[in-house]
Amino acid sequence: MMKRDVFRFLKEPREMPAKVPLPLRTDGDWNELYGRFEDRQAAHQADRCLDCGNPYCEAKCPVHNYIPNWLKLVQEGRIVEAAALCHETNPLPEMCGRVCPQDRLCEGACTLDDGFGAVTIGAVEKYIVDTAFAQGWRPDVSKVVATGQRVAVIGAGPAGLACADRLVRAGIDAVVFDRYEQIGGLLQFGIPSFKLDKSVIAKRREVLEGMGVEFRLGVEIGRDVQVDALLEEFDAVFLGTGAYRYTDGGLPGQDLPDVLPALPFLVHNGRIVTGGDTWGRPVAGWETTLTLPKLAGKRVVVLGGGDTGMDCVRSAVRLGAASVTCAYRRDEANMPGSAREVGNAREEGVRFLFNRQPLSIEQDADGNVSGVRVIETTLGEPDANGRRAAVAIEGSESLIEADVVIIAFGFSPTVPEWLSTQGVEAQGNGRIRVGGERRLPYQTAHPKLFAGGDAVRGADLVVTAVQEGRDAAASIARMLRKATRPAKAALDAI
Repeated sequence: MMKRDVFRFLKEPREMPAKVPLPLRTDGDWNELYGRFEDRQAAHQADRCLDCGNPYCEAKCPVHNYIPNWLKLVQEGRIVEAAALCHETNPLPEMCGRVCPQDRLCEGACTLDDGFGAVTIGAVEKYIVDTAFAQGWRPDVSKVVATGQRVAVIGAGPAGLACADRLVRAGIDAVVFDRYEQIGGLLQFGIPSFKLDKSVIAKRREVLEGMGVEFRLGVEIGRDVQVDALLEEFDAVFLGTGAYRYTDGGLPGQDLPDVLPALPFLVHNGRIVTGGDTWGRPVAGWETTLTLPKLAGKRVVVLGGGDTGMDCVRSAVRLGAASVTCAYRRDEANMPGSAREVGNAREEGVRFLFNRQPLSIEQDADGNVSGVRVIETTLGEPDANGRRAAVAIEGSESLIEADVVIIAFGFSPTVPEWLSTQGVEAQGNGRIRVGGERRLPYQTAHPKLFAGGDAVRGADLVVTAVQEGRDAAASIARMLRKATRPAKAALDAI
């Protein structure tokens, strides 16, 4: 057996898969930005792992993936085994490999990130699952023993999909309801195709259905089906309803026609890119009905520095905007978004203005958006969470000229009205309250109702929603196992 070269990281630099050429990106190309590793490239990048013994990458990953273990399997060409190991901790690894901010999570914690370049974990994870699926591999549930129990999952986003995956692995039938016509939630409609090609979500649906998950799409709870009926029909219900409430910055002028909340903009554009919609049609289902303007030739300003803001600026580039500017109230080091996404946006021509606090959205004599009035800021003392506040600098106001403004201040959850009769408690910020004394993790005040993901945590990463959906399924299975014990004991006594 050939001895492994433990100094491979010195000879083999960190590499990402090849990118779509820049001219194509600025000319409306919506294909995934990053290509796929060839077998040899993936093996070489995986071989850079030091196998530290105390893997910080695993600790930093919200689902605690067995990263060094599956990197070693890739080095050895054992891709099917690597895919099976990926799925032990993560029900949606091919999606996390594409959309996770690895620079803030596993790769940011990699020992080699200090000067040598972190192991390219995310791209290898994507390679593992894509390759295994192409070879015909699927999760093996042939030895699962059916319990005869059924759980309704409300929401086909990452939390709901992860929950359904783990339920069927435990022998519990999972029926997933969603108001949209496709699975994925914001994976399908909110995250642009240049980050996550929608064929990836279609493949995951095929895999989940092959495992036994049932999807009932285009069904809205409270309108088409009542939650009382679900509680009567199913042994438990999981709530993965997400976070869709627009964070209102209270800016004067934000009600002007060409001022857009980020999420309706991304959802509508996602439908257009995939052929499910056209420009100019009003977007209903939000706090207001919007008609989204075409961005070609327009000056676009995006307010907000998170990953949603980066999705907006990079979409605006592909939609032919004449200029795209991102204004953020803190400095670059304090941006909540992925540094890699910021780098990609900059490469695509986006201008960043840091330490700019928006004050108002201005209009011209015809009532059209003319710009965003901002004031410069400096960072003050840290708050209780250690985050430094943005403090306005008196006399530093200026105008950023704009024709269209997209507000990406974030989104928060709300407890649906149809839950009000079930005793489910809401926190002050609209999140569903779960856990606590005498409750299982992710269990609400109603013993048959569980919740996880953005509906509980607030708008967060895909991988944290996956983790909560996965772990909520474990709590549901635990409750259902406990519920069957008295019946089993009675049968044994006969």
